[in-house]
Amino acid sequence: MRLILCYFLILIPHLAPAQQLQPGFDPKEYLSLLEIPERTDSTGNFKEAKGFTLKYVSPEVGLYNRWALWERADGVDIIRVRGTIPRNESWLANFYAGMIPAHGTLQINDSTKFEYKLTADQNKAFVHTGWTISLAHLAPTIEQQILAEYAKGKREFIIMGHSQGGAITFLLRSYLYYNPRIPKDIIFKTYSSAAPKPGNLFFAYDYDFITRGGWGLRVVNSEDWVPETPFSLQTLKDFNHISAFMNVKKILHEQDFFARLAGSYVYNKMDRTTKRSERRFRKYLGNYVYKMVKKTLPELKQPNYVRSHNYQLAGTPIILLADSAYHEKFKFDGKNVFMHHMFEPYIYLVEKYYLQNTVK
Repeated sequence: MRLILCYFLILIPHLAPAQQLQPGFDPKEYLSLLEIPERTDSTGNFKEAKGFTLKYVSPEVGLYNRWALWERADGVDIIRVRGTIPRNESWLANFYAGMIPAHGTLQINDSTKFEYKLTADQNKAFVHTGWTISLAHLAPTIEQQILAEYAKGKREFIIMGHSQGGAITFLLRSYLYYNPRIPKDIIFKTYSSAAPKPGNLFFAYDYDFITRGGWGLRVVNSEDWVPETPFSLQTLKDFNHISAFMNVKKILHEQDFFARLAGSYVYNKMDRTTKRSERRFRKYLGNYVYKMVKKTLPELKQPNYVRSHNYQLAGTPIILLADSAYHEKFKFDGKNVFMHHMFEPYIYLVEKYYLQNTVK
């Protein structure tokens, strides 16, 4: 009996390997992920990344989207989503900013529908159309590779993307969380680096909830303007249904004549102005951009946009605050508007604040 017990005590560590991933921001982990190439070189191949092995590269799909699977030396798999590349189609994914429901179906071609669920809420949560279309084209191979790795015993994955890639990581993490085909014992940790806003407030609430405890990180250089996009507009319809605004007209009706007249004028003018702006956003960033996207994806059926454009930030914030020393090193030349968005400034600030013990 003692021999059997000793056998199991020896065997258990081999059956259940120690968990490698830990919640919270790990600066060395983040910097190592930035070192993974997201684009091929002039020969069409990926450069080597120290400590990582390339396992799979997806084809370019959708609006020139691509992802790659890398394995870290400790066995953790990395899902690296590529950001914007210098092609008009890739930029269209960013500009296609009309909002659609976070639950729904996209008809991406005549024979293929992409059913997605990105939040628990089915009514109030909305997301970015262009990046959801990108997700629709990337998700099949990502899901296929995750399940293949799972069959080999893999249980830990990092999802990583910078810029457009970071925006897609928000939607991808939510898609995997609510996907019934993805085993629930898989651990996902997400780094959304320099990422724009992926959806409205209620999508952000849901994302922050499912990644609570430090499993969904948003890394931002305070001088980087890209995370401030897309344009955001809040109308009265974007509030929770139970709010002080639901009974404004009733409250105004109970005031004396002149107060009611002045209050109604201001309220109606503000309400009409925001509604008019939302219609314009929907017209140009929804209907108009769709016509351009359709030249690349001719069988894509135009989705029904919601009457909202209330984009919000998501993820646990890791703020890299630019100071005078930063501005001395990274001086704007009046031309390169993306200078604060590149890898180098992010690497500099992470090393400064987390690896050099310079913060007092």
